[in-house]
Amino acid sequence: MAMVRVMLVDDQPSVLRVMGALVEETPGFEVIGRAASGEEAVTMAGRLLPDLVVMDVNLPGIDGLEATRRILARRPATVVLLVSTYDEEAGPSLVAESGAAAYVTKAAFGPDRLEGVWSGS
Repeated sequence: MAMVRVMLVDDQPSVLRVMGALVEETPGFEVIGRAASGEEAVTMAGRLLPDLVVMDVNLPGIDGLEATRRILARRPATVVLLVSTYDEEAGPSLVAESGAAAYVTKAAFGPDRLEGVWSGS
């Protein structure tokens, strides 16, 4: 089975470290890149061609929703999982606005959610 290539996007280095550790602990998933802004995410996604992007909603510059729209416009097969501190109830509108596959709170992010969004894509 091919590894799922994951790109992480968050402006907080500590969050990137934790998310990276969770992804690396999940069998079949590997981190191929980390970005700290929306613009960097769009550029990096165009270069690395990730299968899955874990995208923070609140980013400096263009936000995660706009970055998601731009990534999906270039490569619609990319799966984007939005993450934020917003309540789960915010998820459906964020997903609808951006075209992402799913939303999860940062507190609930883990291997089960990662596998769930990938298998549901």
